[in-house]
Amino acid sequence: MRTVGIYLAAEPTKTAVATVDWAGESARVVDLRLGAVDDHVVEAVRGADKCGIDAPFGWPDAFVDFVVANRSRRPQRELELGSRAGRLPLVRRRTDRVIHESTGIVPLSVSADLIAHVALRCAGLLARLEVAGVDVDRVDGTVVEVYPAAALQRWGLPFRGYKGSGNRSNLVNLVAGFATAIAALDFRDFRESCESSDDAFDAVVAAVIARAAALGRTRLPDTADEDVARREGWIHLPDVGLGTLL
Repeated sequence: MRTVGIYLAAEPTKTAVATVDWAGESARVVDLRLGAVDDHVVEAVRGADKCGIDAPFGWPDAFVDFVVANRSRRPQRELELGSRAGRLPLVRRRTDRVIHESTGIVPLSVSADLIAHVALRCAGLLARLEVAGVDVDRVDGTVVEVYPAAALQRWGLPFRGYKGSGNRSNLVNLVAGFATAIAALDFRDFRESCESSDDAFDAVVAAVIARAAALGRTRLPDTADEDVARREGWIHLPDVGLGTLL
């Protein structure tokens, strides 16, 4: 099995793509690319059995309805927009609320945070992948939405304080802890890249989450949430430890 993990940024400079091959009781990172443009991403995904992308796949239903109504100058008097609590339905997807309930982590809002630029790029990539024949179902297609911080928390590893150039020592320690937890994963010559770039490390984590999704070991939406998840997207949160993925 081959999985691909993508840490998607608004621009190629900070976009990382990791490819992991899984065979029996071992796995190895066979490629890790930094500064990936859209063509690189599409090429990698087309060669994968499962791919995890760290980016929102859609927008909250309530936000989409609000924008459409605003464009038509139809006031939505049922919304209380004067407070943060009243605006919450516009900035949190159902999957964001499930992740918060499960882990205590609040994902960045696709409609109200800087990650909106990433989501726009992701939408373009998903459209290209669909044309290329890749299953981009927003719940459980060949490509799935992942969130490395939530997965790390679920695996009992540090999930905060490793991002940015000022946290290099924390990142090095996190890579070491991750490597210990999944000892059969061979980083080959790419471990140093993971220790020096949190984008590269998140791409590897995304590829490992993709493995969990391929094995059916991530949480899927309940029946009541399935329809909205197919519109808004769904974050795949692993329900097993790292050591069981081999």
